[in-house]
Amino acid sequence: MKKQPITVRVASWSALNPGRAIAAWFAFVLLCLAVGISVGTNSAVAKDYRVGESGRAEAIATEAGLERKPTEQIMFSARSGELDEAKARAAAQDLGGRMKGLPEVLEVDEPVLSENGRMLMVEVTMKGPKREAMKHVDPLREQTTAVQKANPDLIVEETGDASVSKGLNKQRGDDLAKTEMITFPITLLTLLIVFGSLVMVGVPLLLAVSSIAAAVGLSMVVSHLIPDAGVGMNVILLIGMAVGVDYTLFYLKREREEREQAAGSLSPEALVGIAAATAGRAIVVSGLAVIVSSATLFLATDIIFSSLATATILVVFVAMVSSVTVLPGLLVKIGRRTDRRAARAAERGKRLRQRHPERTGRIFTALLNPARKRPVATLVLSALVMVGMALPALGMELRVLNKDTHSREIPEMQTYDKLNDAFPDRRSEHWVVVRADGDRRAEVATALDALAQRAKADPMFSKNPPAVQTSEDGRVSVMTLAVPHRLSSPEATGSLENLRQDYLPATLGKVQGAEYGVDGPVAVDVDYLAHQDDKLPVVVGFLLLLTFLMTVVVFGSVVIGLVGVLLNLLSVGAAFGLVVVFFQWGLASTVFGFDESATSAIGSRVPLFLFVILFGLSMDYQVFVVSRIKEAAMNGMPTRQAVMEGIEKSAKVVTSAAVVMVTVFGSFMFLHLAEMKQIGFSLAVAVVLDAFIIRVMILPSALILLGDASWWPSKKTRRAQAAAASGTSGGRPATTTAPAARLR
Repeated sequence: MKKQPITVRVASWSALNPGRAIAAWFAFVLLCLAVGISVGTNSAVAKDYRVGESGRAEAIATEAGLERKPTEQIMFSARSGELDEAKARAAAQDLGGRMKGLPEVLEVDEPVLSENGRMLMVEVTMKGPKREAMKHVDPLREQTTAVQKANPDLIVEETGDASVSKGLNKQRGDDLAKTEMITFPITLLTLLIVFGSLVMVGVPLLLAVSSIAAAVGLSMVVSHLIPDAGVGMNVILLIGMAVGVDYTLFYLKREREEREQAAGSLSPEALVGIAAATAGRAIVVSGLAVIVSSATLFLATDIIFSSLATATILVVFVAMVSSVTVLPGLLVKIGRRTDRRAARAAERGKRLRQRHPERTGRIFTALLNPARKRPVATLVLSALVMVGMALPALGMELRVLNKDTHSREIPEMQTYDKLNDAFPDRRSEHWVVVRADGDRRAEVATALDALAQRAKADPMFSKNPPAVQTSEDGRVSVMTLAVPHRLSSPEATGSLENLRQDYLPATLGKVQGAEYGVDGPVAVDVDYLAHQDDKLPVVVGFLLLLTFLMTVVVFGSVVIGLVGVLLNLLSVGAAFGLVVVFFQWGLASTVFGFDESATSAIGSRVPLFLFVILFGLSMDYQVFVVSRIKEAAMNGMPTRQAVMEGIEKSAKVVTSAAVVMVTVFGSFMFLHLAEMKQIGFSLAVAVVLDAFIIRVMILPSALILLGDASWWPSKKTRRAQAAAASGTSGGRPATTTAPAARLR
């Protein structure tokens, strides 16, 4: 007897031991959470984020003990009228005394009055690395609040990287709670329409939530191998709810379909076995496709993308496992309950309401008619529409979404803007780092003086004299050059280009053996974007190759592999084009009322992350739909009929899955973080296009036109069709009858 696939064997055990399977699953979830909480999260540190020249410069400064320390700025302004400078300075002195007594504070600078005399500013330098400052900033904020209470006539406000990060995290947490309020009711309603039963509705939600919980715990454990960059939780919630519900939905729909066809002739265990051999296998293949696609993000050699990949892989893996382990046990429990109700009803002479076999709805029938009747015209027109939507992507402009794009609803960002307005020379900085032998100290000092003179004559730089720090051994020096322009402005980027391409080679470049580079917020953004541009071809190349190979292995067809890659490219390209139209061209501001900061450019991480995730998610529909088509062909149907049969069979579940995914992804459009708006919009749009154009119009048209060539070079499908035509075979595929018989 042919050995059954592992999905069938696992489902068989779960079906025969439902109580143990359910208990084991929830024990696994609790164990993941318990272990994760006990070991905690290992957050990424400064060195994990370093890339390019700015990263090398930061490493040199850190080794010499000249790394930038986290700073907080406290501003004093009048609540009304002119600022009483004496009162403000007295409050600043009180604040300075309080801050100096804190163990988190390294030093407190003297108060500085703005040029217009309306604001007094005190800068406080904290101990420890910048990346960890957010954890220790609360005591400073408490002292600022205390000084505010003691001086009601003044406005005392605090900002800084740590304070902004704190405010950003709070806003992100509030936003995520808001998305849950949107996502859960709509998902619940969608599932209720699909299944018509609260019991069946609860199963997908239960498994999705438990999968997310397990993935959160596992992510804490894995963070000790791959440090967490703080983005994992967002991704686990975003992807976990979508695939968790979808995978369960695929399985449930197949089980219900088999139940209706069996009309009581098969036991719940047998029905689960059939679903495991078909939908279960498709779920495993889909999950592995998303996992493999996400793993290509590790090739970007970037801590942010590594965290994104880790979170996606974990939550998809857990959701996939739950669908083929605990779900069969749950379905058997529900099936037995249904059978008992039917038996009791029969004893009383009553009959339970019978579900009518599902039919393709009028809307889907209308959508499928063009492909069925005019495949050439449908293929050409649909492809042209998708290409037309993709064309704006050629003009995509990427930008690192820094403080300039953060929501101004965050109080610390409002204070940050006030600081920039009052002290324009502090808007941005370049940190020139140079390392040379100790005997070159005088030459380095001369070169830095020459550099300062060049910067002073350049309107892109501040006219104030730059500060210089030198290590105790005299080998490393850091010059801070102020830039009176916002981080993302052309002037700030232009000043960096002048430094790197002209000023540094003409000054420090003349010092023999000197190693130099530019660090700072502008340099970090520029280097990060360049690093991503370098890695993009590598990631995309491997992604296309792996997707193609996986499809060929799963379906045994090179043609299906090529078609899948091309259709995924169409879907991703169209989504990118619409992102440009809505966010770069600003249509989202008109349609959704988004702030201009979210619609001026595309976040630098958005294209690469979306390309990988969309390719993986597109495989969900690809595998599920093509599996149904191949199943029909293996039953002996001609390819044209098999295509329409497979798509019609999967129509309702694909639509339901798309609605759930669009709801989850679309809810992220209403977060404040610009990057999450763009990601949520892109994913939602791509799912709609994939479900209603790619899989309903382009895919069937292409396969109908290809005919039997769709399965090249595999001969199994053609042999099955030939056998059916000669009357030697037919009925259900062998893969489904074996487990049904064994579990009957």
